[in-house]
Amino acid sequence: MNQTPEKLLPQNLRLNKLVLRHAAVVLPDRIVPRAAIAVEDGLISVIDETDALDTSDAETIDLSGTTVLPGFIDFHIHGAVGVDVMEATPAGLHEVSRYLASQGVVAWLPTFVPASDENYASAIDAIAESIHGAESAGARVLGVHYEGPFVNTAQCGALHVEHFKSYSSPADLDRLPVKPEMVRMITLAPEVEGGVELIRELKRRSWVVSIGHTRASLEVLDAALAAGAQHMTHFMNAMAPLHHRSPGPIGWGLAHEDVGIDVIADGIHLDPFMLRLLLKIKGAKAISLISDAIAAAGKGDGDYNIWGETISVKNGRTANASGSIAGSVISMLDAVRLLFPLGVSYVDVAQMAATNPAHLLGLAHECGSIEPGKRADLVALNNAGDVQLTLIGGQLASLRSELNQTGRRES
Repeated sequence: MNQTPEKLLPQNLRLNKLVLRHAAVVLPDRIVPRAAIAVEDGLISVIDETDALDTSDAETIDLSGTTVLPGFIDFHIHGAVGVDVMEATPAGLHEVSRYLASQGVVAWLPTFVPASDENYASAIDAIAESIHGAESAGARVLGVHYEGPFVNTAQCGALHVEHFKSYSSPADLDRLPVKPEMVRMITLAPEVEGGVELIRELKRRSWVVSIGHTRASLEVLDAALAAGAQHMTHFMNAMAPLHHRSPGPIGWGLAHEDVGIDVIADGIHLDPFMLRLLLKIKGAKAISLISDAIAAAGKGDGDYNIWGETISVKNGRTANASGSIAGSVISMLDAVRLLFPLGVSYVDVAQMAATNPAHLLGLAHECGSIEPGKRADLVALNNAGDVQLTLIGGQLASLRSELNQTGRRES
């Protein structure tokens, strides 16, 4: 789990023209068994399905034996490699970004748990500085995801209820700081006081709204959908359970084709059988992968001080003092690897790990799929599911040392 590449490229190594050759390439609707991808000025310029591009004026990388997918986008992650995004400095966020790049992640949303206004403000400042700071050869920080504080105390999971809030006026939303350049996402429970009105105000302010940590009734969920909430957070986790006389959020989410869901595919939060069932009912086009990783991700088993308490990790399972699961320690790469033995195709994996997240965040016009004109955000996996290369906006973020890299470098 969480294998690190043998070779990390220097920061700011951007190639004006690069050709990736001899790889299988996952396009939005199919896999090309052997193709070449030309990258110029950070964008995909050509996809040559004959694999016969002229490479005389370009840096080339031979990706024989690999499959190239759109780079993964993790929009729900609390930290990794010992760094908690609630306490992180810009340098710490860059450290997480570099780790994520080694796992095939090209972009991410640092995700907040309910906290004090002061904690929110300091964390937002660090994220803003990270976005505007020097490039770090790592995954892009896109903005912020607030998990709460407008959620149901009866479905708190590992969140601290002392920081939960209800909504009465736009001033309550003003207390959640953001910066204009940030993607802003929030998970909320529509049944909290003022919840549906909150959704309307959030949509007016261009937030991505997701339903989670909820026990909402069907009627309230219908009102939330009409107000603009069309997604559900870590589906089946921190929700009222499905019951034949009380379908609740799970039954509602399964029934609505226009509602997307995200899942933590670690084999712990959801049994693999349930993942198969969700794929059968919802289909890959409605499901996004998330890690929900905490600061312990990438560090191994042990006890960690996170969110003001001790969270233990044993055999890859997290637990707080009360025994509740407290996030995960997987990466998006681990989630992707879990899907392949379930028979999920590369095209569907790309949809769930990249295309759907990009669409949810309003970024599908620039990333999330391998198409000419889009950002060169790519990951190459070998047959064992190991990352061989991660390219982020035309920048080599990680590269296995045994890959054959030849040609003329322009930098």
